[in-house]
Amino acid sequence: MEREEERPLNGTETIFPAENGEITLIPTPTNSPDDPLNWSTWRRYWHAFLILLIVAFTAATSNDAGTAGNGMNAELGISWDAINVAAGVLFVGIGYCTLLLSPAPFLYGRRISYLLCILFSMIGSIWFARVQSVEDNIWNQLFVGASESCAEALAQQSLSDIFFQHHRGLVLGFYILATSIGTFMGPLVAGFITDDDNLGWRWVGWLAVIISGAMFILFYFGLEETYFDRKSVLQGLDVRPQGAHRSSEHHSEKSNSQDNTGPVLVNSSSMTDEESGQKKGKTYWQRIALITPAPTLIGTGFKQYFLRMWYTLRIFSFPAVIYSGLQWGAQDAWLTFYLTVEEDNYYEAPWFYTDAAVGIMNVPTLIGACIGCIYGGWFSDFFVTWMAKRNHGIFEAEQRLWLLFPVAFIGPAGLMLFGIGSDKGWNWPLPYLGLGFIGFGWGCAGDLSMAYLQDAYPDMVLEGMVGVSVINNTIGCIFTFSAQYWLDAQTLSQVFIALGVLSWASLMTTAPMIYWGKKCRRLTQKRYENFLRLRDGHL
Repeated sequence: MEREEERPLNGTETIFPAENGEITLIPTPTNSPDDPLNWSTWRRYWHAFLILLIVAFTAATSNDAGTAGNGMNAELGISWDAINVAAGVLFVGIGYCTLLLSPAPFLYGRRISYLLCILFSMIGSIWFARVQSVEDNIWNQLFVGASESCAEALAQQSLSDIFFQHHRGLVLGFYILATSIGTFMGPLVAGFITDDDNLGWRWVGWLAVIISGAMFILFYFGLEETYFDRKSVLQGLDVRPQGAHRSSEHHSEKSNSQDNTGPVLVNSSSMTDEESGQKKGKTYWQRIALITPAPTLIGTGFKQYFLRMWYTLRIFSFPAVIYSGLQWGAQDAWLTFYLTVEEDNYYEAPWFYTDAAVGIMNVPTLIGACIGCIYGGWFSDFFVTWMAKRNHGIFEAEQRLWLLFPVAFIGPAGLMLFGIGSDKGWNWPLPYLGLGFIGFGWGCAGDLSMAYLQDAYPDMVLEGMVGVSVINNTIGCIFTFSAQYWLDAQTLSQVFIALGVLSWASLMTTAPMIYWGKKCRRLTQKRYENFLRLRDGHL
């Protein structure tokens, strides 16, 4: 049995399953047929499938260029230093395009951003397939990175649109799983393509072009809009800014009024059923409209767009955003090192691997990530429910973080095992076991830290994940530019032992987060409420 109950705005404490088994529904559902939480099961899971599909695909295209590096080097003379620069630019494209596109889902709906990112993927992939110079190699990765921006924050927002909070760990587990499948299977598929004499490395790009074109059609006709003004519906109000969706004459008459800067609250009971959207759901063509304007949109929303982007920068003042960005960013940093070692070392003695064999090295990493997603996803939901019962039915965000302590030892152990094994020329199974441990850390750290952020600030999902994306991709970019210099300066054993220590240190920041996290959320409560008020009001 489920019951509806209001939760505190700041998300500090949430009533979770009590002794009678009742569960608080967060966010609070409405009786509107346009509420994504009221969608039928198949509609919600179809939507989730499409979101996870683009997450996996963009992760794959963002990680397959390295596998084509040998081909580019042999055919065009592009050095590995230039390929590493392109990888750094990729991270810039991901992180900062996420920030640049962040206002769009709230002003124009979610769909337009997904379609735009698929177009970026097509442009970047065509450019990649037709590379002739170092400049081509760098610039195409900027577009490929921009295409993944929809998977960095918007995907989590879309998933939170259609699932309740008590499913968050499981949903994020599937999100990390999709990311892992793309991240580790992309190089595997690219390896087989480059090994095929009838195809060659350029077909890594052409295959991405073909898939991008098919996905554009699929998303245009199959992805429904999930933007829904829940707060106004629950309050029985229609929020419209003065001047929005009005005639220019009426706007001119009101332009001199002193109160024309704020939203106008209209009682929805005085509106028709069609106007309020409470009883008559949208048609299919309305649900797949290219743009779904927000009720607060004024004109084209140009000024609002940049105001939103400016206010989004405030999220960097929330400790949970910094913490989550550090955890996910560390995983991107370690990814650069072990993929670089695979691509640089395993073609030579004592392994003499082919491109396909190097690609297969990602299989144990993926297996570890799958186990990590189960642990950090499904099991974490079970764990926090159990913790809440012990805490008199009160769930606090920090309860989920206890699960990261085992990861703080397993992940670093994997880095050291793989690095030392690669340095000493070990073969199966120890380096592969290390990769499995690394994958487990990848799956857990991202899942649990992002779930914590969403638990801490449940109404700030997209903006919070924008902050995480900027932080984690900045960290990834820095380590990508410095990785080769570090690997050249020390032995693999020395580098990966140091990385293991850094990984342990980053994961152990969980301890102060558990101890001071609740206090931090209380201190940022007013800042959080003001942010939401600005976002949902004037902006």
